[in-house]
Amino acid sequence: DGTFLKAASMVGRKAIPILGVNMGRLGFLADVDASDVERTIEALYTDDFAVETRSVIQVETGGEPLQGYNCALNDVAILKRDTASMITIHTSVNGDYLTTYQADGLIMSTPTGSTAYSLSNGGPIIVPGTHVFSLTAVAPHSLNVRPIVVSEDSLIELTVESRTHNFLVALDGRSEKLPDSTRLILRKAPYRVNVVKRAGTKYFHTLREKMMWGADKRG
Repeated sequence: DGTFLKAASMVGRKAIPILGVNMGRLGFLADVDASDVERTIEALYTDDFAVETRSVIQVETGGEPLQGYNCALNDVAILKRDTASMITIHTSVNGDYLTTYQADGLIMSTPTGSTAYSLSNGGPIIVPGTHVFSLTAVAPHSLNVRPIVVSEDSLIELTVESRTHNFLVALDGRSEKLPDSTRLILRKAPYRVNVVKRAGTKYFHTLREKMMWGADKRG
């Protein structure tokens, strides 16, 4: 999946469809098994495939622009840096104040990325094609803090306070250090990523298989 995300950043808004072959471990994005590559390529030549469109998050800053690619197919994570202390993340949605997170970080995830970092922090699994994003805190100070799902058309504004006066912003794992005076604006990117799937591929089947739901380990 890491290779798939890198390919997505290289393709950007060119709309070139991407097919992922799983040469690693879990592989939610790269879901074609390496042993099935030849049959998959044959299927492409016979138009026996489907193309799914996936939403992308775009990050803008109130100061200097990000040095690298400023979009993420999976997630954007705001994280503490160089200290054991939590960071403070003031959050608003469409200009309305939501809350102030006291946590190790905050993850904004697309449906595509909902089974990645967000899930490991207790975030919801979101079916692709559902036009929403989720906000999930990383190790929040308060047990009352829970993930929240918002429309993908929402505009999320974040300001961060940190004892080290800086923090990390990670887009699909690519991280940059920013001063804590930086205001972040997160929104849906003006394009989508096209993902090639074998015809007949079912998301819930993939989910059950990857998550091992219903597997009987007693054998």
